[in-house]
Amino acid sequence: MRLFHVSEESDICVFEPRIPTRQDLDPNTGLVWAIDEKRLPNFLTPRDCPRVAYYATNETTLEDKKRFFSSFSISHCIVIENRWLDRLRNTTLYLYEFDPQAFVLQDEIAGYYVATITQRPIARYQLNDVLGELVKRNIEIRITDYLWDIADDVKKSTLNWSLCRMAFASPRP
Repeated sequence: MRLFHVSEESDICVFEPRIPTRQDLDPNTGLVWAIDEKRLPNFLTPRDCPRVAYYATNETTLEDKKRFFSSFSISHCIVIENRWLDRLRNTTLYLYEFDPQAFVLQDEIAGYYVATITQRPIARYQLNDVLGELVKRNIEIRITDYLWDIADDVKKSTLNWSLCRMAFASPRP
């Protein structure tokens, strides 16, 4: 298993545990967050880019595969707002890879892993063409003017999904 942290910062040498802001996590335990390789594409966008990410599983119905993907060769999709496309094209991202030994699974669907001790990356990769990286990973990319309808639809589907940075999405009408 490979674990990563994605950042727009190029020079992170040490990852210190931070107190989580999520209400469902212990506010007394600092965490270093990582993402597994399967769900890494969900984070191959600028940090604050609102997005709806979803992927098919063995439990995904044929109807949902037809509805949410343009081809049966695709099983993972990232949807962003059109106002973020230029930023996506022009952002450089850095992948920091961790030794997975100190990490434990925090959320299986999202692919989140956490460690409670300081982490030093074992490798760093620079991604200058983020859109190309998504295409290379066979990720369907959808561009829309508004995320909330697809977010509502995918939550009712048999897909696994993640809504990221939706506080930055265009508001509901």
